[in-house]
Order: sequence, then C-alpha cells, then structure tokens
Amino acid sequence: MTETVERETGRVEAFSDGVFAIAITLLVLEFKVPHRSAAPNDAALWASLAQLWPSFVAFTGSFIAILIMWISHHGLFRMVHRVDTPFLYVNGFMLLMVTFVPFPTAVLAEYLGHPGERAAAAFYCGTFVLVSTTYQLWWWTACRRRLLKTNVPPEHIARIWKSYRFGFVVYVAAALLAFWHAALGLGLCLSLWFYWALLSRRTEA
Repeated sequence: MTETVERETGRVEAFSDGVFAIAITLLVLEFKVPHRSAAPNDAALWASLAQLWPSFVAFTGSFIAILIMWISHHGLFRMVHRVDTPFLYVNGFMLLMVTFVPFPTAVLAEYLGHPGERAAAAFYCGTFVLVSTTYQLWWWTACRRRLLKTNVPPEHIARIWKSYRFGFVVYVAAALLAFWHAALGLGLCLSLWFYWALLSRRTEA
C-alpha cells in the first residue's frame, strides 16, 4: 500500500516537473535574432542586441520566478503523503497558471521602456497574484484533505500559511504600484525572489 501511494505522488510530481520544464523553456522564444538586413555589420549587430534589453529583463525575471516556484513545489511535495482527485485538479489549476507566465513575460518584453509599459507591468505582476492564489489553494487542499505527512509540525504549516498571505499582499501591492510606476512595481514584485528562496529552504524537512 505504501509503495502504491508513493508511486501516485511520484507520478503527480513527475508530471508537474514536466510542465514546469516546458514553461521555463518557452520563455526563451521571446528572443528574436536580428535580421542581417537590420544589422549589416558588427556595430549594428551589437546595437540590435542591446535593444533586446527588455527581453533580457523579462526573461531573467520570469526564469528565476518559475525556478523558485518549481523549488517551492518540490519542497511542498516532500510533505505530501498521498493525493486524491480534488488535489489533482487543484495541482492542475496551479500548473495552468505556471504555463501562462510566458505570455505576460512576452507582453512585458514588448512594452517595457515604451508607452504602455505600466499596463504591461501591472499585467505581469497581476499574473503572480493569481499564481500566489493557486499556491494558497494547493496548500489549503493538502491541509484540508489531510494529505500531509503526520510528522509535519503544526507551526510549520502555520508558517507556510503566513508566508503565502504575505506574498499575496505584496503581489497585489506590486500590481497596483505598477499602474503608477512600472519599474517600482516590477521591483517590488521581483523582490519576492529572495523571500520565496528563503522560504523554500525553510520548508525542507
């Protein structure tokens, strides 16, 4: 029975890993190679590459964000003892948002530094509001349906809840701030890299 349960949780995590891998790979498609007609010499090519800085910013931000999301997902699964059908749907809904991230990334890369950048930044930050919501729903389902291992301390569960609520508030603030100033909104949103990275370390059993 134990082997069957472990195999089921392993299948879910393996499927999720594949989705994360695809999402993080799709980010690189935002880069477009400069045409030779637009860059006929070395200087023109370097200039064309420099103009891709919004794509580099958006790519780097989303790559690290998805990487940390994957690490967090992996850490949370270490506390899961079994899965059931409602949990599978919730996990799928979370993966839906993960696969959506490349789109606001492309929008941000297109408009960053140009008119419309505030809306693009707000859209980008708003996406992570939804991502944060799915992680909270994921954790709520795991706790509510008693899918966690019995050796997970209650204070550990409470700390994760507190962290998710804090992250949600910061993402909402970042989205609202981006409507006023794109760079500040993005800076606040991406500053959560360090917070989630620290949380991922603390969720290790």
